[in-house]
Amino acid sequence: MESTLEIIVRSTEIDINGHVNNAKYLEYLEWGREEWYERSELPYDAFSHMGIQTVTVNININYKKECKQGDRLTITCRPEKMGRSSFVLKQEIINERGDLCADALVTSVTMDSHTRKSREMPEQLRKHFE
Repeated sequence: MESTLEIIVRSTEIDINGHVNNAKYLEYLEWGREEWYERSELPYDAFSHMGIQTVTVNININYKKECKQGDRLTITCRPEKMGRSSFVLKQEIINERGDLCADALVTSVTMDSHTRKSREMPEQLRKHFE
């Protein structure tokens, strides 16, 4: 399942160069992942009840086109691949003209909330990758 989240770039997200600061793209991607979890019926509370957390361990991002104040952006998120305890989500940031502004592969690991060690992905999450 692919999720989409639409946002508008605000003035507080612009850096001295007049475009969105590179760190803000990571925040946009995080918002997009949260939207994906919600639409997948995996909100934070669901993971909490399973005794696990998801932890981001790697983000590989490609900046393609600058975004400016007032731009309408769509952040997409979809499952890319899974391992035993890790999984990768593919994300894109697209402007209202259809230009790809950034794309990223985000690797996360499922971690046991108590032992703080990696733990096999639960079926509730795994089913979204099959």
